[in-house]
Order: sequence, then structure tokens, then C-alpha cells
Amino acid sequence: MKLLDLFCGAGGAAVGYHRAGFDEIVGVDIKPQPHYPFTFVLGDALEYLREHGYEFDFIHASPPCQAYSVLGFAKKNYPKLIEPLRKLLVVIGKSFCIENVSGAKAELANPVMLCGTMFGLRILRHRYFECNPAIYFVPHPCNHWLPVAKKGTWANKDSHFHPVYGHFSNQEYAREAMGIGWMTRDELAEAIPPAYTEWIGKQFLQRST
Repeated sequence: MKLLDLFCGAGGAAVGYHRAGFDEIVGVDIKPQPHYPFTFVLGDALEYLREHGYEFDFIHASPPCQAYSVLGFAKKNYPKLIEPLRKLLVVIGKSFCIENVSGAKAELANPVMLCGTMFGLRILRHRYFECNPAIYFVPHPCNHWLPVAKKGTWANKDSHFHPVYGHFSNQEYAREAMGIGWMTRDELAEAIPPAYTEWIGKQFLQRST
């Protein structure tokens, strides 16, 4: 099965799909991604999708989240790419998944929310996924049964959930918490835990058999 991974970053989503069973993965990003673990193409994601999207069985896209972020810097004039991306995906006609932050929920069609706690991860990272064909049920309830550590506090890692964003201080813990062992701090701050897309990929593959 062939997967196209748009706006791929350092490959957190791609590794999840690979674990689900996708054996040929191509990632596209406008910035160099030296740690991407599969075939990487440097270029514009929408242009590559327009020219090559029909060659793949499934398309995942994580467009830049700054325009949808609740943080103050998002007030800048960042582009909103979800709508033009979806229009192009519909024209191509392949199954797809669009991922983004909670601020983009209103622009996503029937999104499912995934959290690290659903997969036994000690990480608070809510992400929303618009899937076609649609997925309506999550694997487990979102279960925040531990307190959230204060920013920069890592001493009691076994008794807290830890958010990983911005200039967090403990890269090794973040790698462990997210199930990612190959990324730098900046790459981790923007990554999707592979457990999320492993679950989504399995849903698609089960429907395809």
C-alpha cells in the first residue's frame, strides 16, 4: 500500500502508518527534513499532490497549524490551507486524512479527536483528524488521570502528564512520552505521536480488505 505524507515534518505520522502496514511511503515538505525515515521530496505539498496524488492509495496531510493556533503568534497573516487542500483531495478521489490542532476543528469535517492518553502515552497532545472515509469512534476515552506538569518541570515524569511544545527542556523524556526516538527538540514540538496514525492506518486497511 502506498502512502503520500504531505507537510510531513520529521515523520511522526509516517512511522505510525508504516507500523499499520503501509510499505511504501513518500513524504513531502517545503523545508529539508534530514531525519525523515522514508522517501523524502523537497517541494510544495499542494503542487506535488496535484501532480502525483493519484499514484497513491492513501493521502495524509498535516498542513501548517499556525493560522489555527490559539497562541498569540497566530494573529499574524499565516495561510489557511485546509479548505484548498480538501478541494484538491476530493478532485483526486483517494482516501485521505487531514490532521490539525484544536483551533482548526471548525474547519475540519466530522473530525475525530485523538489524545495520547487513549494509547497509554504520558503525553497531552489533542489532535483532530478529518478522515475520508469517516471515522466516528475513538479507541478509548480521553483519560487525563494524572496532573499536568508545569512547563519546564520534568523531575516527576512518572506522576505527571507532560505537554511537549515550544522550548521544552527534556528531549529524552519527550521522545519516550511520544514514542519517537529519532527527532530533535524542534521536530518533536511539531510531531504527531505515531500511535495516532498507526490506529488510523489500521482502520483504513481493515476497510480495504
